[in-house]
Amino acid sequence: MFDLPPRYSVIGTSGAGKTFVSSEIARILRIKHIELDSLHWRKGWKETPLHQFRYLVDEETRGDSWVVDGNYDKVRDIVWRKATVVIWLDLPFWTGFWGDCWRTITRIVTREELWNGNVEGLNALIGLDSMPLWVIKSYWRRKKAYPQLFSKSEYSHLRVIRLTSRSEVRNWLTSLSS
Repeated sequence: MFDLPPRYSVIGTSGAGKTFVSSEIARILRIKHIELDSLHWRKGWKETPLHQFRYLVDEETRGDSWVVDGNYDKVRDIVWRKATVVIWLDLPFWTGFWGDCWRTITRIVTREELWNGNVEGLNALIGLDSMPLWVIKSYWRRKKAYPQLFSKSEYSHLRVIRLTSRSEVRNWLTSLSS
């Protein structure tokens, strides 16, 4: 299927389904799934220091085949330099926004443990650091930035797959498994 071993980077706004799609790719292809949030967020919602975060991402992406999910600009160069495919979940704004709201509410109510023992509280839904506000602040910036990034020579090796609806995502995952 590929000349090189499959190394995927799954990107998109919060709530677009990056972790679901990445998990499915990993399951279908039986490859390693790397969730950048798990490397970035330490216990107590403390950020991993930049030098250590970059080191961890570099180490985790040393293998032949993997799928990474996350949009961290500060490690994009590491991930994309090694990746062979970028899956861009370029879903409509409201799809990601409501998906993120629903996921955040569910996590608050169920007290779902996330990375390194962290649990989201009400501040994840409302306030200046809330996830819905993050979607509002980052969606249009990323939508504009990604095509510009894809055109850079250092990323010319990447095969970019842009999926713009939930049905396109389902169809693409189905085609991957056949």
